[in-house]
Amino acid sequence: SRFLGSAQQEFKIPIRYLQEYAALGTGGGIYHFRDQILSGGPEAFFVLNADVCSEFPLQEMLDFRQQHGDMHSFVILGTTANRTQALNYGCIVANTDTHEVLHYVEKPSTFVSEIINCGIYLFTPAIFQHIGDVFQRNQQELVLEEGSNGWQRAEVIRLEQDVFTALAGSGKLYVYKTDGFWSQIKSAGSAIYASRLYLNQYSQCHPERLAQNKPGGPVIRGNVYIHPTASIDSTAVLGPNVSIGKGVTVGAGVRVRESIVLHGASLHDHTCVLNTIVGWDSTIGRWARVEGTPSDPNPNDPYAKIDSETLFRDGRLTPSITILGCSVTIPAEVVILNSIVLPHKELSRSYKNQIIL
Repeated sequence: SRFLGSAQQEFKIPIRYLQEYAALGTGGGIYHFRDQILSGGPEAFFVLNADVCSEFPLQEMLDFRQQHGDMHSFVILGTTANRTQALNYGCIVANTDTHEVLHYVEKPSTFVSEIINCGIYLFTPAIFQHIGDVFQRNQQELVLEEGSNGWQRAEVIRLEQDVFTALAGSGKLYVYKTDGFWSQIKSAGSAIYASRLYLNQYSQCHPERLAQNKPGGPVIRGNVYIHPTASIDSTAVLGPNVSIGKGVTVGAGVRVRESIVLHGASLHDHTCVLNTIVGWDSTIGRWARVEGTPSDPNPNDPYAKIDSETLFRDGRLTPSITILGCSVTIPAEVVILNSIVLPHKELSRSYKNQIIL
C-alpha cells in the first residue's frame, strides 16, 4: 500500500491493486476483473506480466496495431531466443509479411520457432469474448465431469494455452517483434541482470539519470545510478552496473560492483560488495567482503536469455548472487559468499554457500 501510494504521488497516475480470491491463471485473472478494466471505456489496453523487464515499446505496439490487422486485433510482443532456450517459452510462428500469428505453442517439447512470447500484450475489449468462450467451455466440461473430484475450476483460464492457441491462424492475433532488450525475472539473481539492462538503456536515452565522475566525488566506472539523497565518500569506487538507493551511506575506500544497494543501507569503510543485493536498512561492517556469483546469459550469444536457476542442484545450494534481506547486520572483517540472508539477522562470522534462516 505504501509503495503504491508513493508511486501514485511520484508519477501522478491512479493505480489500483486488484487481488484474485484464488489463482485464476493468466487469462482468468483479467476475465474476473473485466468490469473494472472496462469501466473507463478503453479502446484498447495493455496487459504486462510482472516478471519481465524490457524497453516496453508500448507506443510502437500501438502504431503497429494501426498498420496491421483491424481495430479488433490483438498484439503480442515477441523477441528472438536461441533454439535451445526457445523451448522454455511460448513459441510463435508468424507470417513474415503480415506478422499474423499462424501457430502458437506454449513451452513445446521440440523446436517450433525462435520467436518467443515476451508476456506483454495489447488487447481490445473483444479479448473478453474469447476468454468468455473458454470459460463457457470449461463450465460445460465441469458439468460433464460431475462424478470427478471437481478440483479444476472453470475460472482457471490460461491466456497462452487456452486463448492464444485458439486465436492463432484466425486473423485476430499479431506479433510485434522487438530488437530491444527483454529478459524474464524468475529469481532474485536476475534482478542484477535486469538492473544492468535498464542502466544500459539509461546511458542511451537518459544519460542525465546516471552518475558522472566529478572532482571531489567517488570514482564511477560504467553505468551507475546514485539516488540524490545517498551519501558517498569521495574515495569509494562504484561500478559497473551499480544502483544506490535512497539515503544509502557508502564509506571510505568502499568497492561496489554489479550490485543493488537498497534504501537506508550502510556500507562501512573499505567494504567490498560484488554481485550482491543489499536489503533495506542493512549494515555491512568495515573490511567485510560480500560477494555472489552472477548467473548471466551467454555473452557470446546475442539471443541468449537468462536461465531459470533452481535454488538447489544435486542437494547443494546453486552458487548465485548474494542477497541480504532488510535490516541485516554483517560484522567487520568477515566474508559472505554465495549466500542468502533472511531479514533481521545479525551475523557473527563468515558464511559460504548457505541460506541463513
